[in-house]
Amino acid sequence: MRSVRVLLVEDDEPVAESLLRGLSRYGFDVEWVTTGGAALGHEGPYDVVLLDLGLPDTDGLDVCRALRGRSAVPIIVISARSDETDRVVGLELGADDYVSKPFGVREVIARIRAVMRRVRPRTPSSPESTPDRYGARLTIDRRAARVRLDGQEVALAPKEYDLLAFLTEEPGALMSREQIMEAVWDANWFGPTKTLDVHVAALRRKLAGAITIEAVRGVGFRLEAGKGADDAAS
Repeated sequence: MRSVRVLLVEDDEPVAESLLRGLSRYGFDVEWVTTGGAALGHEGPYDVVLLDLGLPDTDGLDVCRALRGRSAVPIIVISARSDETDRVVGLELGADDYVSKPFGVREVIARIRAVMRRVRPRTPSSPESTPDRYGARLTIDRRAARVRLDGQEVALAPKEYDLLAFLTEEPGALMSREQIMEAVWDANWFGPTKTLDVHVAALRRKLAGAITIEAVRGVGFRLEAGKGADDAAS
């Protein structure tokens, strides 16, 4: 299946770069423009638009109106404007969703997937509806956000599930603490990362024997499936 193509319309460079990194890591194909004029003049095909309202050349609401007037492509407004009036106007002009800054990358990804499901609903026979298997014992149903060990559902806290889902997207890959915190907690997380160690310990305990989460000192973590209990020390 091809990548979802995203047109990102955002003039705030730190916000845009954070979204570019996060979305690209999850397999999205992102084109970034910084003005409303560039967005309206963009000729390449795209599946969804992430649209900031505070653009330097025009109001994002006008861009939203123009895009909706010529296409049914899903539009997700991302804005620092939290006023209810702006939300209502944006939705009435045709936006499919509205995300207020600050936000986490995973929240934006969830919103994208939600609007894509509405425009391209999955069929029961779709491969995406099949749980992913990791080794002989562990399965993750990403559609239902459920984890099973030896066929029995494992009760995970929301962030434990998010962490497991992230680490299992690339088994064997070394993920830095910064990458994990940005993807699982928040793109703008600046606090201590001790909470990450707590959640890793919980996954090791609940999924012992099915996964190994190796701690690499000074860098981050690497997950291996089907490797037995995890006794790796930091």
